[in-house]
Amino acid sequence: MKTIAENWPPVRGDYVTGKPDSRIAVVTLASHLEAFPNAAIWGSSKTENLGVEKIIVNVISNSNIRYVLVCGTESRGHLAGHSLLAIHANGIDEKGRIVGSQGAIPFIENISREAVDRFQRQVTLLDRIGLNDPEEIRKIVEDYRDKGEVYPEEPVVVCAPKKRQASFAVPSSGDVIISEELVMDSMAGIICLAESL
Repeated sequence: MKTIAENWPPVRGDYVTGKPDSRIAVVTLASHLEAFPNAAIWGSSKTENLGVEKIIVNVISNSNIRYVLVCGTESRGHLAGHSLLAIHANGIDEKGRIVGSQGAIPFIENISREAVDRFQRQVTLLDRIGLNDPEEIRKIVEDYRDKGEVYPEEPVVVCAPKKRQASFAVPSSGDVIISEELVMDSMAGIICLAESL
């Protein structure tokens, strides 16, 4: 079974990769702490929406990761760490809101409920919000880097939603005269040259 998606990690961000076969990922929230190479991936996250989405996408695309250490200083207002704990514990509602999050804008818009479910099943979160001691963090990484088995499913690669194609309305009538040259189709909300109708 393949355990790591091709071109892992798929989403760019403020992180470094270490040992892709490690069982632990480290999220340092708003702190910038020196990375230890025995973690699969190590980086900060300051937002409760895009930051959380990036963590989920990069974690579920590597079935080796079974633990996520959430440490460092919490981001004010956004509460990225609290939101990560909330999405893991409670998921998202039908509108994409992270259930139980107190972050400013706790909405997940770019990944599916299935991706969130996979994240919930695949990993255990280690809540050490506020921990900034490099030696203590290194010890946790060492304790968990080989702990447990690979998640028994292939990695999941989440594709970003396709951007909507721009659509253009075509005026069908000029029912509002703006000037001798310009008319407006009030139904379409388009102003055009009178001669083009």
